[in-house]
Amino acid sequence: MGSAGLPLLLLLAALLPARADPCAAQRPDSSTAAKLPGTWLYVAGAAQFPQHRVEMLLIDRAFLRLEPAAGGQQLLISHYVAVGDQCFTNNQTYLEVTAGNATQVKHAKTHQTEGMLMNVSSENLLLVQYQMQRERTYLGQYLYARNRSISTAEREEFEQHAQCLGLGAEQIVYAPWKTEVCQVKEVEVSSSPHPEPVAAATASPAPGTPWPGSAGN
Repeated sequence: MGSAGLPLLLLLAALLPARADPCAAQRPDSSTAAKLPGTWLYVAGAAQFPQHRVEMLLIDRAFLRLEPAAGGQQLLISHYVAVGDQCFTNNQTYLEVTAGNATQVKHAKTHQTEGMLMNVSSENLLLVQYQMQRERTYLGQYLYARNRSISTAEREEFEQHAQCLGLGAEQIVYAPWKTEVCQVKEVEVSSSPHPEPVAAATASPAPGTPWPGSAGN
């Protein structure tokens, strides 16, 4: 190809849409934040350590509820997790939304960062990645969606993000959603500031109870 064709190729390349980095953290803006509140259904999790994958296998269904806090830069996170015949609740984390920075999951008391949102192709998906350093580094990610049925492409996208963390297919667990414990509808229609789902039993989490979207121990 002659040198005259090179500028044309460079121009065409500049006009092509940039491909998002599948391993990059999401850069939120006000429009992103406005779409986050509401109910998100737990679809799958990927964990680095075998004990965390065993914990995820105990989860039948789970979802979280995002509600705006005062000031508009935070979203309160309420977790609902069905394990056996019990529905556990947890609101110890919040999502910090600041334009120009990664959208981070933080602990409500310590305000330490526990995870961050990741780039996804659909506004109906919510992907949280964890890379925490305690006694050792913990790697994991959790996928939520507005609907439990996700497409093959969305499933592959989740698995690609897992590969970014060095996690393979054998380290991914999909939630079965078989029991009737932890009803989503009751949370959605409740006007209570801290709604509780209908459950065979509702309780605070016991020590060691697995939370999708939590780094565990």
